[in-house]
Amino acid sequence: MTHPHRQQGQDSVERSVRVLVIEDGEEYIRNLRRFLPARFELVRAGSGGEALALLEDQLFDVVFLDMRFDRVPPEALLGGLEQVANRFNGDLDRAQRFLEDNQGAYVLAALRDGACSLPVVFSHDFTNEPRRWANLEARYAPLDYLADNAGPEEVSERLGAWAEGRCVR
Repeated sequence: MTHPHRQQGQDSVERSVRVLVIEDGEEYIRNLRRFLPARFELVRAGSGGEALALLEDQLFDVVFLDMRFDRVPPEALLGGLEQVANRFNGDLDRAQRFLEDNQGAYVLAALRDGACSLPVVFSHDFTNEPRRWANLEARYAPLDYLADNAGPEEVSERLGAWAEGRCVR
């Protein structure tokens, strides 16, 4: 599964930007649709599995990814509940919470394992987690993040820049 960027038009300012929004709720897609310029075409996936399926037959420019997925059924979480439970001495509840809290990282790994090389922008603030961010970036670039409270202009600029190949963190 190879996921090249969509072909860039002559006038990249007017070119539409296809964004795959991966989140377990509806907040991001609703807010992005409300505040982003019309040139952004947004498609939502409610889980990692759904995102992988969409990437099989659709082209996108950039991925916008939530970190926490606490509203999907446990069987839809990527990462293997039983395997993670082994890290927590068999505690399935704790393993599920861990997978929910970190599901974005599991989704990112699945994207890269599936040969998806699109830029991924997390909606998560890694400012206080520099080591974690450095590890993710080294392993899964191209990668970026925006804090949950990022304004519409910043989100628009960052997604557009990555889609047009002019953003490097």
